[in-house]
Amino acid sequence: MSAALTRRPVLAKLRAPSGRSPLHLICLGLVGLVVAAALLAPWLAPHDPNAVDLGAALAGPSAEHPFGVDAAGRDTFSRILLGARTSLLGPLGVVLFSTVVGVALGTAAAWRGGWLDSVLSRATELVFAFPGMLLAVLVISVYGEGLLAPVLALGLAYLPYVSRLTRSLVLAERARPYVSAYQVQGHSAAQICLRHVLPNIAPVVLAQSTINFGYALMDLAGLSFLGLGVPPLTPDWGRMVFDGQTAVQYGYPLSAILPCLFVVLTVVAFNVVGERWADHVARRDR
Repeated sequence: MSAALTRRPVLAKLRAPSGRSPLHLICLGLVGLVVAAALLAPWLAPHDPNAVDLGAALAGPSAEHPFGVDAAGRDTFSRILLGARTSLLGPLGVVLFSTVVGVALGTAAAWRGGWLDSVLSRATELVFAFPGMLLAVLVISVYGEGLLAPVLALGLAYLPYVSRLTRSLVLAERARPYVSAYQVQGHSAAQICLRHVLPNIAPVVLAQSTINFGYALMDLAGLSFLGLGVPPLTPDWGRMVFDGQTAVQYGYPLSAILPCLFVVLTVVAFNVVGERWADHVARRDR
């Protein structure tokens, strides 16, 4: 039997799930809205996010400031819009790093087996046993404030999840007849993996990466809330919650509650979309 007949249809797995629930559609729309806001923030923001007007400090919502003003006299709406860029850019870096490296390590471990599988599996288990947030705090203490250090630290912490998933998926794919057919035809391991195996497992890996994105957003926001993430003047949702603590003490919680609400809603939206996609792929594989 030819390889073309034994290979599983990839495009069918990449189709959008049918019969979406209202919750899934709402979360999908929220994800699109947040991404669009992050991309268009410089043109949508009505004020400079770092412009200070102490005379208007802690002012409530108005036509000029829809979300009010924080304790430093900065427009909260503009800072939330610009903060979406930083708040999404960090998790994107975490997901890209963990997915690319994790897929490469998981594929190599599953395909080569033997001592390489043992070494890579033990290495990922060692990283898996180390708390991601603690690793991020240690890295930040060495390299200082900024987005790069926590992104790399959390990317390393998320890597074992992707590597383990990829290894199990590649092992299952390698046992299928189409792989043997391509090997008989003289295709190299790299060609089989890049052209056929990885596209077949891509939907599952992407679903897991979508879920990881939400968790990474929450972790990075937590680091910024602790004052360990982005520098003070950088608009960021987690940093805004940190800056809004003082206002909460004086009875003006809006500048802290709103960015916190955006973090929660965005994390939930990404998790719902990712889990829905994962469930859809699992049903198609049965």
